[in-house]
Amino acid sequence: MSVFDRFRRGSPGGAAHAEDVPTRPTGYQQTASRLHSFNRYEIKYLVDEMRVPQLRAELAARMENDPFSPRGGYPVTSVYYDTPSLRFYWEKIEGLKFRRKVRMRLYGAPHECTEDSSVQIEIKQRVNRVTQKRRIALPYGTARSWLDDRQAIRCEPSQRPFVKEVTTLIGNLDLRPIVTTGYLREAFVGVDADLGLRVTIDHKVHGRDRDFHFAAPAENRFTIPPKLAIVEIKANERVPYWVTDMTARLDMSVNRISKYCQSVEAFGLAPRSRVGAPELVVPDDVDTSLPTDVFRAVPAH
Repeated sequence: MSVFDRFRRGSPGGAAHAEDVPTRPTGYQQTASRLHSFNRYEIKYLVDEMRVPQLRAELAARMENDPFSPRGGYPVTSVYYDTPSLRFYWEKIEGLKFRRKVRMRLYGAPHECTEDSSVQIEIKQRVNRVTQKRRIALPYGTARSWLDDRQAIRCEPSQRPFVKEVTTLIGNLDLRPIVTTGYLREAFVGVDADLGLRVTIDHKVHGRDRDFHFAAPAENRFTIPPKLAIVEIKANERVPYWVTDMTARLDMSVNRISKYCQSVEAFGLAPRSRVGAPELVVPDDVDTSLPTDVFRAVPAH
């Protein structure tokens, strides 16, 4: 019986099971809850960490810190699912106008993750220039049973189309964990006329290609040079003029970097793409092992 065939709409007799009920988000997890489904434009940049303080100051003058983000940022860790032939990876590399990814995401320190921790199951897709995301929150144990063990889950009626789509992708494409990505994220949100604008700065981007449990005591490696941060500007309709002016003054160049693709290539699962910039390759003389205090490595602002 396929995963799709095992999908169930509800429990026998209507009985509810607490372990299948999405957990209530707290703290910076509420950011993910508020962004459960949306369309927007995303532009990515690479910025030297030495220039981040200037960027941070300019953003803070016109934007507010994400109200659910602690000072100094918060850890984000994702497990990406793909086919044995890396279909989703190649869709990105080949620049298909319609492409998507399936991932499980944890907001918070991975070593503190338990079976009851809230995680996000997400489909991120690109349609021409527009990024679309859909996600639901589940306890980690339930999410792993669904995606890794291919067990059916119970869900709310409003979540059934999404759960059915993910279940079908897993079963039909034989999706499995490929790599993880992790980083420390600072987030700023627009105010007044800039509502809907969101800018994130991701530091110490790293990952691994095995031991996919979030709390596994496994070694991670930097997947881009640690001297670089990834800046993402996200807007619902248009990027404000002051943002484009700021990026020009700071000499920020648009980069099509994908954290997932960087992890795939960093661990030799696919050859280095010509799309990537040479500065993204970690030099041989740089220690790629991740410091144990990586989540405390960014100063508060």
